[in-house]
Amino acid sequence: MSGFITRILIEFSRDVRGVTLVEYGIAVSVGVLLGVGALTLLAGEIGGSLDAVGSKMLD
Repeated sequence: MSGFITRILIEFSRDVRGVTLVEYGIAVSVGVLLGVGALTLLAGEIGGSLDAVGSKMLD
């Protein structure tokens, strides 16, 4: 039984078909995190700019 499990684990370690998918997943995750972080940091400035534009439109 342990020989079977060892053989399966060795086969999984040699299989590289899913590596590209994992790399793309990591790249997308990093991109999303950077985008959310940037929007979070700039939220105050963006809100202030929109408030200024809105007040100019009411004049």
